[in-house]
Amino acid sequence: MKSIKTHFLIIMLTFTSVFASAQTKPANPFGLVYGDAITENVPGKVNIHAVTYKLNGIEIAANIYTPANFDPSKKYAAVVVAHPNGGVKEQVAGLYAQRLAESGYIAIAADASYQGASGGVPRNVDKPAFRIEDIRGMADYITQYAGVNAERLGVLGVCGGGGYTLAAAQTDKRFKAVATLSMFNSGVVRRNGFMNSGVSTIQERIKQASDARAQEAAGGKVLYAADSPMPTKEEELAKIPYDLYREGYIYYGNTHKHPNSTFRYTMSSLLDLMTFDASTNMELINQPLLMMAGSKADSYYMTEDAFKKATGTNEKELYLISGATHIQTYYVPEYVEQAVNKLNEFFGKYSQ
Repeated sequence: MKSIKTHFLIIMLTFTSVFASAQTKPANPFGLVYGDAITENVPGKVNIHAVTYKLNGIEIAANIYTPANFDPSKKYAAVVVAHPNGGVKEQVAGLYAQRLAESGYIAIAADASYQGASGGVPRNVDKPAFRIEDIRGMADYITQYAGVNAERLGVLGVCGGGGYTLAAAQTDKRFKAVATLSMFNSGVVRRNGFMNSGVSTIQERIKQASDARAQEAAGGKVLYAADSPMPTKEEELAKIPYDLYREGYIYYGNTHKHPNSTFRYTMSSLLDLMTFDASTNMELINQPLLMMAGSKADSYYMTEDAFKKATGTNEKELYLISGATHIQTYYVPEYVEQAVNKLNEFFGKYSQ
């Protein structure tokens, strides 16, 4: 017990140090909260371009990263990057989009509809069909962007965005290569709980979602799930049994906090989430597939399950990022480097 407490004390001291130093830095002009983010567009270097576009009547906010010495008269491979549940384009999705641009790709990261800086009401709707359509919408936009070769399009989904990426790629063959990082199967977890910890309350939560939908339809208050404040104190974090959530609270609530990022989602979204499984129909993916996860990630079982079901492609690889937990793949330099190197190898082979 003493060693466990010491471990969490180290975590919190590290977090406090990182957070304090972050507060002394000026705000990033692009709203980016990840390390080594672009602070200005300099000729000859990777540049970032904020854009908006309409998707099914909703205005989507996105960032496009172009490589150094970008020439719109030339043709570049492109990558769509889908962010985690509760995340926004300025966090891990932006980091990987920037790193891909540094490798010569044009990359797009967009806030999901109803989330972040994108439009849609009520706020924080999180329905699988919408998230899948968001990924297709990014493909629509980026394949029309100056300098993009639409025949060299890849997709990378992170966490929840990874699960939705698998679902999108099953039928959208514009994606020539499909990659996921720390894939999170949103529907299965919303239904069964993380590691099946909520199976006994499934029917109770379905009833809550049904009642919430009825209340919305009657013009009442929109109800939200996961809407409580994030724990930040050492003793609160120490009680959380899963690395994914414990480290996630530190990442989203402190070290990489962004005002547009929130864990909450409309309670009525559960009506759709609880019947969704990202690993259903995995055999429809016939494109090259790369699934990456931290070797110490407690969420790994989701990646493993989906990968086993991907029987429709002859080109697939399960890559473990040595030493990393789920959240550490979002920002720890040595783990990001492992992932980026693997992505460069993968996209270089299959989308170039």
